[in-house]
Amino acid sequence: MARAEGHHDGRPIVLFLCVHNAGRSQMALGFFEQSAGDRAVGWSGGSEFAVEVNPAAMESMAELGIDISREFPKPWTDEIVRAADVVVTMGCGDACPVYPGKRYLNWELDDPAGKSVEDIRPIRDEIEHRVRRLLADLEIPASRTSGIEAQ
Repeated sequence: MARAEGHHDGRPIVLFLCVHNAGRSQMALGFFEQSAGDRAVGWSGGSEFAVEVNPAAMESMAELGIDISREFPKPWTDEIVRAADVVVTMGCGDACPVYPGKRYLNWELDDPAGKSVEDIRPIRDEIEHRVRRLLADLEIPASRTSGIEAQ
């Protein structure tokens, strides 16, 4: 909101969007915040946001020491999308907003809804790879050892 109100400190802002904001976008935000630290700002949102974050997604992230249990599904607003430098969409199709001048990435990923922790792990690991590549593209050094690398 600071950028939307004209107060921006120069850090890149990345917005992760999916339909329910309960799985993929929450996991991406968790990896992003853990890895970017205070060198970038991350947000997430959904077009048809759920009631709660997927418990199996929370558990899969906790396995890597990332706590997303305090997160909650939320809608995106035009102001938030306009304030973002990079918008990462994950399965929201035509519902995802498109504004000129934004960098958009579309990550084709399975939806973790209704899946077990075991079935979510490959999705989680792919999200981590993509977040780390995004951080490298933004020239933001990751501050944590990858969960995948630690295994």
